Amino acid sequence: MSLILSSTENSILTITLNRPEKYNSFTEPMALDMQKALKDAEADEIRCVIINANGKAFCAGQDLPEVVERARDNDYTLADTVRTTYNPIIRSIRNLNKPVVCAVQGMAAGAGANLAFSCDIVIASHEVKFVQAFSKIGLIPDSGGTFFLPRLIGPARTNAMYLLDEPLKAEDAVSAGLIYKSVNHNNLKEETKALSEKLASLPTKGFGLYKKAVNQSFENTLSQQLDLEAEYQALAGKTDDYSEGVNAFLEKRQPRFKGK
Repeated sequence: MSLILSSTENSILTITLNRPEKYNSFTEPMALDMQKALKDAEADEIRCVIINANGKAFCAGQDLPEVVERARDNDYTLADTVRTTYNPIIRSIRNLNKPVVCAVQGMAAGAGANLAFSCDIVIASHEVKFVQAFSKIGLIPDSGGTFFLPRLIGPARTNAMYLLDEPLKAEDAVSAGLIYKSVNHNNLKEETKALSEKLASLPTKGFGLYKKAVNQSFENTLSQQLDLEAEYQALAGKTDDYSEGVNAFLEKRQPRFKGK
């Protein structure tokens, strides 16, 4: 059975975590398959990506028996797993020049929660709880947890999620600004599909430049960011999507963007 499933429809690539019997906890082979799927998402014909999961849980994070077994090797450290399993996935999502939608149907814990938070838009079932879970075993958040959480919800809520291991319900995650939307569980697939189809029909070439600008904003001064915006705006102005958007406005019709 494939640990990661991929399918493409209407220029949307859906990547599905498929280890439901283990709550989609990551092993290194599963992570490598995920990295390959995200590499495939770079293809020009793909205009939006959905990350979802099969089973009751979205992702329980790391498969602990795997790291316990690997620790029998005296040269192994947990940094090896972080660097080979999670860091490439998070970097791929953030650097992908098209929108990534994460549909969370069940519990998301540890690296699984932070995987979701790294995506551009997160939509979750009302039943979902997000939990860091790292403090239970004496570890720190990885997979971008110490980066995304303080920026999205501030230090106080981040401290509660990590230090006190407080779970955050999907609706509270929306209120906190951590995720985009919480929906009825039975409507999650339908809402995710509609949202992704809308994104895929929009000027995705500009979306890629937008993501790059947002990523760099975390390091830049205001002056540097203003210069960057001017640079990227010039690039956006040379796209076919920009020409189509302007022409559609002048001709009083709906634009037909092609992501070019």
